[in-house]
Amino acid sequence: MTTTGTSTISPARTGRRYHLGSTEIVYLALVGILLVAGVLVAVRGDNLFAQQNISYMLTQTSLLGFVAVGQTLVVLCRSLDLSVGYVVALCSLIGATTMAGDPSRVWLGVVAALAVAAGVGLVNGLIISALRVNAFIATLGMGLIIKGFLDTRFKGPEGEVPFAFQTFGYTRIGPVPVSTIVMLLVAAAAFVLLTRTRAGYHMFAVGGNLDVARLSGVRTGRTLVLAHVLCSLCAGVAGLLIAARFGTGNALVYSYGLDLDSIAAVVLGGTLLFGGRGSVVGTVGGVAILAVLDTAFNVLDVNPFFKDVLRGAIIIAAVALYARRQIDPASRRVRFGSRAGTRGGDTA
Repeated sequence: MTTTGTSTISPARTGRRYHLGSTEIVYLALVGILLVAGVLVAVRGDNLFAQQNISYMLTQTSLLGFVAVGQTLVVLCRSLDLSVGYVVALCSLIGATTMAGDPSRVWLGVVAALAVAAGVGLVNGLIISALRVNAFIATLGMGLIIKGFLDTRFKGPEGEVPFAFQTFGYTRIGPVPVSTIVMLLVAAAAFVLLTRTRAGYHMFAVGGNLDVARLSGVRTGRTLVLAHVLCSLCAGVAGLLIAARFGTGNALVYSYGLDLDSIAAVVLGGTLLFGGRGSVVGTVGGVAILAVLDTAFNVLDVNPFFKDVLRGAIIIAAVALYARRQIDPASRRVRFGSRAGTRGGDTA
């Protein structure tokens, strides 16, 4: 149907089929994995959806979720952060040693840990944006510096977290841990940042094409620094969560592989490693998929080495699917909202 000055075409007349977006695929895959894992566990005589297993699933989601949400921001800017695992360990120790078992020092420990995390992110961002050092090298080098400090200064668990703050790691509302709720709130804040603020639009622009973004007036260096600071802050919150669960700080947390797992969750959630496309909502789905797989493998008592093989195969299959579909053509316009398509011939 056409009108004067405006052409309105019905989707039925174009013959174009509706294509699922990457985020929708992630959550359909999550449902499918839940069903398959539930059946396999039931065959073994167990219940994947027992409250204990659901709580474990959500607990795993909250820890990795904090790191993955922050990782999404830097990956969208066509960067990455390999220092997040070391930041988690460092912040767990700073928080625990600053609190020193004194409930009145909880706020001081939280502020100190987050301040250090923000400082690491600031340095990472400045090295990458001002010195033009590759993000892989810059963040890996920062991670090794932190590792050297941790291995020299801390020989084991240290510090003491007051019971009042330990509730952050153990309190539940039904089967849902409070830490999971906080993680979802952080993810929601990141979603609003990316879709409703100028800083979020600039992150998509920087990841999409750095030169075009610069010529368009975007302060690319400032945007990249902001993304890295926010990424490190999310890792700092994860470190405080670790301290709350253990009741102390632990330098060996960096061996958990949160850096690579967070990147895997981001990619599994549909965010393009070359930047410019993706969403925090997809990342949360990717984190949930990894948590479901870990829970199912533990219940089924799968060999740890074979578990890594299966996880790797699933991640490769997911990335291959996104590459074949070229992800979602509409995802490059998500930052402009629903009005993008109404502006002078703008096409995906």
